[in-house]
Amino acid sequence: VQLQASGGGLVQAGGSLRLSCAASGRTFSSLSMGWFRQAPGKEREFLAAISWSGAGTKYADSVKGRFTISRDNAKNTVYLQMNSLKPEDTAVYYCAGSVGSIWSRQYDYWGQGTLVTVSS
Repeated sequence: VQLQASGGGLVQAGGSLRLSCAASGRTFSSLSMGWFRQAPGKEREFLAAISWSGAGTKYADSVKGRFTISRDNAKNTVYLQMNSLKPEDTAVYYCAGSVGSIWSRQYDYWGQGTLVTVSS
């Protein structure tokens, strides 16, 4: 499975962005998918995960209520809707796929990152 993230850019604080992650390969619909981010000088941070069916989701406390993960298996795409963005959300955002559940910490496939910059 190859993953391609897109949708990053420059946005003002309080604004919104929607990231997309397009997957190639026939196994996308069987994977749990997650979003992560890494800010300069910081460790990679888990943000959100969604089950293969879309019925189950999990969020980090730092983004709960502001970010929403969703997926469209017919389009082999997972999304991250980001609202009420803050300057501290500035980071490179990555999508990833796991053969495990949304509770798994093991991700097997990673996309390249897309940069999100939030100006104050």
